[in-house]
Amino acid sequence: MKTRPDLSFSKLWNLSFGFFGVQIAYALQSANISRIFATLGADPHSLSYFWILPPLMGIVVQPIVGTLSDKTWCRFGRRIPYLFIGAAVAVLVMCLLPNAGSFGLAVSTAMCFGLCSLMLLDTSINMAMQPFKMLVGDMVNEKQKTLAYSIQRFLCNAGSLVGYLFPYIFTIIGISNIAEKGVVPDSVIYSFYIGATILILCVIYTTVKVKEMPPKEYAEYHGLDKPLEDEKVNYLTLLKNAPSAFWTIGLVQFFCWAAFMYMWTYTNGAIAETCWNTTDVTSCHYQEAGNWVGVLFAVQAIGSVVWAMVLPMIRNRKVAYSLSLVLGGIGFCLVPFIHDQHVLFVAYFLIGCAWAAILAMPFTLVTNALEGYGHLGVYLGLFNGTICVPQIIAAALGGVLLELVGSAQANMLFVAGVLLMIGAACVFIIKEKSK
Repeated sequence: MKTRPDLSFSKLWNLSFGFFGVQIAYALQSANISRIFATLGADPHSLSYFWILPPLMGIVVQPIVGTLSDKTWCRFGRRIPYLFIGAAVAVLVMCLLPNAGSFGLAVSTAMCFGLCSLMLLDTSINMAMQPFKMLVGDMVNEKQKTLAYSIQRFLCNAGSLVGYLFPYIFTIIGISNIAEKGVVPDSVIYSFYIGATILILCVIYTTVKVKEMPPKEYAEYHGLDKPLEDEKVNYLTLLKNAPSAFWTIGLVQFFCWAAFMYMWTYTNGAIAETCWNTTDVTSCHYQEAGNWVGVLFAVQAIGSVVWAMVLPMIRNRKVAYSLSLVLGGIGFCLVPFIHDQHVLFVAYFLIGCAWAAILAMPFTLVTNALEGYGHLGVYLGLFNGTICVPQIIAAALGGVLLELVGSAQANMLFVAGVLLMIGAACVFIIKEKSK
């Protein structure tokens, strides 16, 4: 097997630059979707159900995208066509989704429109996001993979920071943060418009700058007997032959992504309850809380950046992974007991430590374990199931759990903390040995 050559820093940067725009879109979605549906009139007990369809679509679409991109070769490359298509669809949906309440539709119709838009948005964002991880696995050698994923993490956190703060910044500069009942404020709508513009520009940059390996060259550098387009793919066979790390990391992923699903779903209502003392979604205080959620998520992104610099200093990778999740779990558990909006910075900084590990550890461990297996795109598409399945289960159980914890949305953040603690304990059963 030929050794992949070292890439210059600029080439490593170009591989992931589009991720900045994709992450802005993802940040806008994760910070504002519950706010949008609550504004449209969704009951808190049914709020989590609106989050089921996006990961359900993801678990279907991602393996298909991975399979097709493994076998695709055209003048634009293998992964990049899917990246561009996903981004283009995301841009269209980002312009429609926040306007769900502005078309004069009945409440039920507006919610159905919003739900379909959310499903398409999450699917297209994931379709655009997945190829960046595949590009690193395809083109970067083992020596530079840590640097490549570090660049990706930096761009991810930078994009998150920008996306989270958009509504807050737009409100400061005078764009309205309130609207009539059932209508999303202009501060949120304009945030999605600007995010969509940045997304497509960043993806175009990556499309122009990156040149992928042709199939035969890929086969030589990855130790494959023949190019992947000549092989038939059987998902069950691939899963059966997957390294043990694929499954053990997946178990940790289950608890992590369930926890963050509850954060995205309930933070807006939780902060409105504990710091603004309101549950009235039509009030200006609720919309102020919605803006502050973006600020808190930005603090989380900053915590992730800082902790990402600490992680390499911890020599034992499992200890680093587990410690990160414990810190995040503590942060989640603190939220229901904090009533000062600024003190919440501490909790969300700690949550950012967990997020840094969730972004960095799983794909590094899995791509290392999959070296020499082939079908990297398919495997990463299937591994996306460890992200989608826990979100689906968490969303399906959200209303029931909310009832059990006294219908206080802040208590769902405590549930998220317990889930992260369980995930931290499961880290130590991960088996890193590759085939």
